[in-house]
Amino acid sequence: MTPTEHHDAHHSRRWLILAVLGLAQLMVVLDATIVNIALPSAQKDLGFSDESRQWIVTAYALAFGSLLLLGGRIGDLFGRKWVFIAGLAGFAVASAAGGAAQSFGMLVAARAAQGVFGAMLAPAALSLLTTTFTDPAERNKAFGIFGAIAGSGAAAGLLLGGVLTEYLSWRWCLYVNLAFAGVAVFGAFTLLTNIAQANKPRLDIPGTVTASAGLFSLVYGFSHASQTSWTNPTTLGFLVAGVVLLAAFVLIQQRVAHPLLPLRVVLDRDRGGAYLAMGLSAISMFGVFLFLTYYLQQNLGFSPIKTGLAFLPMTFAIMFSATTSQTQLMPRTGARPLIGTGLALGAIGMLYLTGIGVDSSYASHVLPGLLVMGLGLGLVFAPAMSSATLGVDPSDAGVASATVNTMQQIGGSIGTALLSTLAASATTAALDTGGAPTKAVVAQAAVHGYTTAFYWSAAIFAVAAVLCTALLRSGARAPSTVGEPVFAH
Repeated sequence: MTPTEHHDAHHSRRWLILAVLGLAQLMVVLDATIVNIALPSAQKDLGFSDESRQWIVTAYALAFGSLLLLGGRIGDLFGRKWVFIAGLAGFAVASAAGGAAQSFGMLVAARAAQGVFGAMLAPAALSLLTTTFTDPAERNKAFGIFGAIAGSGAAAGLLLGGVLTEYLSWRWCLYVNLAFAGVAVFGAFTLLTNIAQANKPRLDIPGTVTASAGLFSLVYGFSHASQTSWTNPTTLGFLVAGVVLLAAFVLIQQRVAHPLLPLRVVLDRDRGGAYLAMGLSAISMFGVFLFLTYYLQQNLGFSPIKTGLAFLPMTFAIMFSATTSQTQLMPRTGARPLIGTGLALGAIGMLYLTGIGVDSSYASHVLPGLLVMGLGLGLVFAPAMSSATLGVDPSDAGVASATVNTMQQIGGSIGTALLSTLAASATTAALDTGGAPTKAVVAQAAVHGYTTAFYWSAAIFAVAAVLCTALLRSGARAPSTVGEPVFAH
């Protein structure tokens, strides 16, 4: 079979392939928030402490964030179809084990296993998308849809988690992945074609070890900071180790024959700007999901389901702007004005949310900010994902895709730790009234903590808008730079 026939075979099924890849991406993104809603019920059922609760989230983030680059390169080396299917199947098995968990240890182990297989699955999905859609107009449409899923999946997870927890059990927040994975595995087997690289490079062992250990140390350090402090010796030790290991990783990549992450992938201005946009927006957007969830439930008295519904307008706004920007605007303007505008809108939406009070209404004080934020994030995610993989050599598509996911995952970990610490400090300062605080003072202090986090998120969005606009090239990229697909039966 000739390369053209490979291309045509994949090309004729491209929209069905997009549906399968989108479903897999939705499953991975959902899992970042769906379990959060289930945590109180799981804690009551399995009897673990508040201090232990963070590990249900951290175990997933640690495995996922630290192994993404390796997962991306494995797809490049051995063929993305089989790595994609293995990731889906492993994720499903780990989810089933987590849903059936009878102890805290079993649940944490299952979440870590989900992270391991997610690190194989996520970059394989994005690299398959990159190499399947090569026509510029169709590529923009596909990345618009994929970016909308990536941006709105976290909000959808809050709603689905609330429904499942309230009407079934917290265990169904994990069991639901079996349905997603089952459909996606069937689709992958029947639709995808596969071939390993003709000139298969050897795996970069020193690079793999330093990158995985460095990313693990960073994620653990930031997670530890949110539970203790930034000056805690363990926190500082892991953060310093992470920086040193990643610096060593960069030096290794300059010297080895077959680098895990070829520096040409990240040193391109457009790809570098796209990675930066994904990382900084992930830091900032976690302020919405984390603190607004608390605010809606604890201050406004929303149920888990009502909280999930409250985020739906943001989800629709992301879907609208992601698909519109990618299909109508990106071909004319390129990514620079879209990403810059999106980040600026993120800052404006966050600033609006700083106006919430103890007795604010959702319609007037929350909804407008969510809509502006949603429009902004849609302008960021789809163009950034597209730019981050545009023009990359097909043999590097997996690791380029993995870098997008890594920036999003590490950004989320940093954002959770940084904003949690800032909010907690602000809340503590507001409670320091010299006497026993009243219920009203406690509520006001909590809101002060949330708005402090929103101010910081707005500042990060604003800085990101300036940096990314300066870094990204103006104008649309030439279609001829898109890599050709490399898949066969």
